Amino acid sequence: MKSTWAKPGSFEQKWYLYDADEVILGRLASKIAMTLMGKCKPIYTPSIDTGDFVVVVNAEKIAVTGKYKERDKKYNWHTGYLGGIKERSLAEMLDRKPEDVLRLAVERMLPKTRMGRKMIKKLKVYAGPEHPHAAQQPVKVEL
Repeated sequence: MKSTWAKPGSFEQKWYLYDADEVILGRLASKIAMTLMGKCKPIYTPSIDTGDFVVVVNAEKIAVTGKYKERDKKYNWHTGYLGGIKERSLAEMLDRKPEDVLRLAVERMLPKTRMGRKMIKKLKVYAGPEHPHAAQQPVKVEL
């Protein structure tokens, strides 16, 4: 049996639409990461970006498990200045930028390489139910 490797441009990249309404954050993020990497395709090649484009709507209605997770889960970043470490809870992040919560969850599941940075650019997240990618005719994925 001969194995084949995908070549850039020799495969088709599709568009998928995920609805995050009352879906658990981690489970949705892992499915999106697998789609972005292309691991659900038979032509998956680790060194070639064979993944598809993903559009996510209703990111503000995402669900998390656990009684106190919205209060206890923290997101940290550093401003670059001395003493500039900042912290926000999950509830604050969902109020300010609900798109970033899902984007960060998916980004942390992708490879931390040049190809991972290329993959995350194929993820489009929107807080509401509308998106501007109707021309690409994304296929709705049921969860």
